[in-house]
Amino acid sequence: MAFRRTVTRISLTAVIAAVGAATLVSPATAEPLWPGGPDIPGVGSSDQVLPVVPEPQIQRLAPANFSDPSITPNGEVVGVAQPIAIRFNEAIADRGAAEAAIRVTTSPSVEGHFYWINDTQVRWLPNEFYPAHTQVTVEAGGSRADFSTGDSVITTADDATKTITVTRNGEVVRTMPTSFGKAGHETPNGTYIVGERVREMYMDSSTYGVPVDSPEGYRTYVEYATRISYSGIFVHAAPWSVGSQGYENVSHGCLNVSTEDGKWFFENSQKGDPVVVTGTAGGTLSGSDGLGDWNR
Repeated sequence: MAFRRTVTRISLTAVIAAVGAATLVSPATAEPLWPGGPDIPGVGSSDQVLPVVPEPQIQRLAPANFSDPSITPNGEVVGVAQPIAIRFNEAIADRGAAEAAIRVTTSPSVEGHFYWINDTQVRWLPNEFYPAHTQVTVEAGGSRADFSTGDSVITTADDATKTITVTRNGEVVRTMPTSFGKAGHETPNGTYIVGERVREMYMDSSTYGVPVDSPEGYRTYVEYATRISYSGIFVHAAPWSVGSQGYENVSHGCLNVSTEDGKWFFENSQKGDPVVVTGTAGGTLSGSDGLGDWNR
């Protein structure tokens, strides 16, 4: 009888040990819901539930109601105010359908809008200046263009102080005394866009209808001319007006600066940089100027 009782105790101890071992091992051997996910006891591989990953949303373009257009800029680094121009080979009757067939993609994301120059050209402009170093892709029918913005170079010309202030990525990098347009030739206010840069040129009043031999006529050699409007406004070197720069307005509408400052601006500005003119008595630059897009 004693022998049997001993066997019974050993058997019960073995069973308890086995149950304890199973309890300790179970959590460690349970499989996760997904690789790298939490361990949940009692859930095996046959009960795994994988997370649902949504498919990326892709903007579907409407069929193009135009042949492949030309797109500018393309393959360039431009300033943060540069508009996108899409020029069609035919007049567009349904402008809404054409806009639906155009995709502008930016990184980082930038909100913008279309506006039409005429029936054969639409432009796109960000609602605010692009951030520095934005990547842009434009698709229209079978045409595509890629470009990027450079540093955010923003110039402000204030007639109240007769000073030009240039910032690069938010930091002031240059201040320049200037002379705006005199009475009768006041420089318009507004946001201009840097266009072409001409190392040296003759400025001729006859190009806008004022004979050279008239009292207000002129034909003047200038250096370091940076165009900011198609109506003939430049930032340029004007050594003959240095004594007036920062004090009084004596130009025919251009922003006169010293030769040193004109050279610096010529070398440090790029196509698409904004130039904001404030405080003058010259009204506002026309939005249809060609470089006055921001004034629409």
